[in-house]
Amino acid sequence: MTHVVAVLAVEQAVGYDMCIPPGVFGAALDADGAPLYETVVCGVDDKPVRMTAGFSAVLDHGPEVLARADTVIVPGTRSEGPRYFGTLPDDLAAALSLIRPGARVMSICTGAFVLGAAGLLDGRPATTHWKFADEFRALYPSVELDPEVLFVDDGDVLTSAGLSAGVDLCLHVVRSDHGSEVANRAARYCVVPPWRDGGQSQFIDRPTPVGTGGVSATRAWALDRLHEPLELAALAGHARMSVRTFSRHFRAETGMSPGNWLIQQRVRHALRLLETTELPVDQVAERAGLGSAASLRQHLRASIGVSPLAYRKTFRAG
Repeated sequence: MTHVVAVLAVEQAVGYDMCIPPGVFGAALDADGAPLYETVVCGVDDKPVRMTAGFSAVLDHGPEVLARADTVIVPGTRSEGPRYFGTLPDDLAAALSLIRPGARVMSICTGAFVLGAAGLLDGRPATTHWKFADEFRALYPSVELDPEVLFVDDGDVLTSAGLSAGVDLCLHVVRSDHGSEVANRAARYCVVPPWRDGGQSQFIDRPTPVGTGGVSATRAWALDRLHEPLELAALAGHARMSVRTFSRHFRAETGMSPGNWLIQQRVRHALRLLETTELPVDQVAERAGLGSAASLRQHLRASIGVSPLAYRKTFRAG
């Protein structure tokens, strides 16, 4: 029997997320070209659903579809209850109650807030869009959130990071259900890579706050000299403190040791150089203060899960 996928569009739905499952699962065909999934988009009632992009969608199905679905997917949403208060509106709670036992439940992007509000992620690993990770943790502290990955497969409950990570998750599910050949065909039809290296961490925008007072002047001084050795004694000397006092103030202001902070800033500087220059990898490593190309590769693998060349290929401007 064809596997039924129900996409539950919640008020203030992200239209892009909502269209990912029909696109990916609709492209999953067997060797004879027959569809392997029936994908149905439904609402919590029979009313049009407002999208975040300034239009409403008239859906052909209501929540009754959830009762026969093998997989239920909640796309991203700005629905106030789940997103800002950790609660479910009555109509949404009633719709979710129709999901039959044993059904696979998934979310794309901020759809994880709905699963969190429903208690489906309590004590489980999950992810969501990196930009909303702090909000998610505040609302759902019992969830083991990992904002560094593209998706989390916890068996019967799966969650993805923002937007296009929903494509990665849906292809993963097709691959798990029917093998790589089917998933690769679906990916080719959708004109997307069948698998992306690395995680969400490579896309996170991490500004470098310097601030004022304390050791902020020394941190700003160090950011201009990342290519230099910058021993701890030199940093403390610039701040006119003992090494012990400097280290204590530094950790209080940044939450990390001077050494770890320097590595973090050097990696960020290397990423900027990979994005904005054509410097060879060994020169990028040298200018960022990471020594060698091998050291740079090791640090990038540890922090964002990809190699310098893979990162440059993804983000190199123009």
